[in-house]
Amino acid sequence: MSQTPLAKNEEEILQDQHRIGFREFKRSKLSLFLSGLIAGLEIGFSVLLIGTLLTLFGNSLPEYWMRIMTSAAYPLGFILIIVGKSELYTEHTSLALLPVLTGHASLRELLQLWSLIISGNLLGGWFFALLLSWVGPEKDLLTTAAATAMTTPLLEAKWYVLLTSAILAGWLMGLLSWLAASVESSLSRILIIGLITFVIGLGHLHHCIVGSIEMLCGLYISKTITASDYLHFLAFAILGNTIGGALFVSILKYAQVHTDHPKPE
Repeated sequence: MSQTPLAKNEEEILQDQHRIGFREFKRSKLSLFLSGLIAGLEIGFSVLLIGTLLTLFGNSLPEYWMRIMTSAAYPLGFILIIVGKSELYTEHTSLALLPVLTGHASLRELLQLWSLIISGNLLGGWFFALLLSWVGPEKDLLTTAAATAMTTPLLEAKWYVLLTSAILAGWLMGLLSWLAASVESSLSRILIIGLITFVIGLGHLHHCIVGSIEMLCGLYISKTITASDYLHFLAFAILGNTIGGALFVSILKYAQVHTDHPKPE
């Protein structure tokens, strides 16, 4: 009789995360960039679905129902990316740091890897936003009113609120990567992805890549956003997401495991 596999303990999860993170350092720069580009394109489908819901129901449903519906749409792009094994920056803020903490990679290599992935993510997202901004109004997928409603929550926050919100989003994304490594089945991973990214969407937490696409759609369609607004958002969102994933997941989880399971003398 087959037995149900036991759940991994924290040390096994850390080893898996370290192995995955270290493997990324061995990939070619072009491979990393292209994988990041694909992720930037794929995550745009979350924005497409959110924009379509706002276009179809934004004027007919109460705000709280719209918030729940758009939050339920938020996980789509993340599922496509994580199950499809593309590279998303907010996953690598925690993953790629582990080999640096163990001395198997340098800080310079880490910064280079992060730069390749986030530049690919942003370029892919820029292209998707450009495409959506062209076809969206033509196909009633994203109207001017919907683009404005989508970007308004990103613009209302003061810089320190934006930064804290981005830290929370990065923290959750780091936990997503940690929890996804603890399970074996694809269905369990999809449920974890869906739950965590639903919370990010429901809380209007600032995710640098999804938010970048949303802001660019607002810049191209609604004209209520300036390039300065976009750069302001992007700077604090990237910083906060990095802090959340690196500090509150990678460093603390690493410290926890090595405190519970110290290396023998």
